[in-house]
Amino acid sequence: MSSPSYLDEARNAALSFGDSLLGLARPRLRLGVTGLSRSGKTVFTTALIQNLIEGARLPVLKAAADGRITRVRLVPQPDPDVPRFPYEAHRAALSGADRRWPESTRRIAELRVEIDYERAVGWFKGPATLTLDIVDYPGEWLLDLALIGVDYKAWSRQAIADARKPHRIGSARPWLDGLAVRDPSGPPDELAAELASDLFKAYLARLRADPEAVAVTPPGRFLMPGDLEGSPALTFAPLDIAPDTEVAPGTLAALMADRYEAYKRVVVTPFFRDHFARLDRQIVLVDALAALDAGPPALADLETALGQALTAFSVGRNSWLTSLFAPRIERVLFAATKADHIHHTSHDRLAAVMSHLVARAAARAQGAGAKVESMALAAVRATREVRIKQGREDLPAIAGVPEAGERVGDEEFDGIAEAAIFPGELPERPEAIFDPKAQSWQVRAPRFRPPLVLADAGGRSQPPPQIRLDRALEFLIGDKLA
Repeated sequence: MSSPSYLDEARNAALSFGDSLLGLARPRLRLGVTGLSRSGKTVFTTALIQNLIEGARLPVLKAAADGRITRVRLVPQPDPDVPRFPYEAHRAALSGADRRWPESTRRIAELRVEIDYERAVGWFKGPATLTLDIVDYPGEWLLDLALIGVDYKAWSRQAIADARKPHRIGSARPWLDGLAVRDPSGPPDELAAELASDLFKAYLARLRADPEAVAVTPPGRFLMPGDLEGSPALTFAPLDIAPDTEVAPGTLAALMADRYEAYKRVVVTPFFRDHFARLDRQIVLVDALAALDAGPPALADLETALGQALTAFSVGRNSWLTSLFAPRIERVLFAATKADHIHHTSHDRLAAVMSHLVARAAARAQGAGAKVESMALAAVRATREVRIKQGREDLPAIAGVPEAGERVGDEEFDGIAEAAIFPGELPERPEAIFDPKAQSWQVRAPRFRPPLVLADAGGRSQPPPQIRLDRALEFLIGDKLA
């Protein structure tokens, strides 16, 4: 299958037409939230909802700054077959004396928020309601969409080439050793397929376990199989097939190719058809600081992954007519998270790195009429800024409570005491991150606990502090609240 079928496209158009007819009576927006490994996707979604519902100060979100948002509330979600995003549980995890970061979600989830506001201008000036559907899904699922137009041989070649890169080969060695003795033209042995698949999945798991891993190799569902665990659609692996060799029927390669196509048919296409194709806006969260720590090879992997992510979007500007029949994601935001791990003097540099990583893919999207933006943010700010003395130098630093067991140099933290840390600085020129002669631009910051947020004088709860969450909201939904 090289692309979604015409029947799938017709079904997408019918779903979009139904969504748009409902939106004529009340504005609606479907916002996709996804993130690559350990980027803070769950925290972002939780903080977004909490800041809106609790009326936080959001000066860059114009509707909030102007006092035109009158009420925000959760309402039942529209899709009964999609799990609800557990906002209340995640919010509780972030608050209180035992505060902790919520567990990452490993499946798609959804939440509907209704925003009552006053229109500022135009013929329809007056009270209105925006229905915001937030669709939260793993970044691995987004990268899987790149498989739709790739056949089994091409995918195998790319996966093997990636595994042989110097910074990956250590993790890939057991799988590559097994690959070398596996004959693609051999019989379609079920046990051989299972062994190859297990070795390949173990390699993917080792990549993901690396604390500096920022990009993943599809298939993403291999590490989060759910009710498909053990199924043939998840029991395949790349094989080393010569470029000029055809996949012959009745061989191990043919068995693997059939299962690869089944994966796209059973896993990838339904996600594209039922969820992704219905999105209006999208934010992609990225832990770019981890990639900077890991050096140019990891940054190159991240650049490739972000390019695949952006080409997966059917981006472009919606007209009234095209929004009825074939909507395209018209705004995409790439956000470098954990901006609170560096001093604000490096925030613009982190945003510039993010822009540099998506520059080529973003140019194609913008040429199609889409708006693409990059920024640095922290949906929950776990640190504050201080100055520390190091010899004769007065350095810009951050202070917070590192999680128990975190280390910086020889110091190990207990999860109780606050620590002030100079995290380092990012390069002035973003292109310097790929300079092979330069050392890695490391950020020496541990993982911090969520901040302790006290109730106000009236006993009311307050959202935790944030960095540029309001700017992200203005880009993603601000025009719909005008």
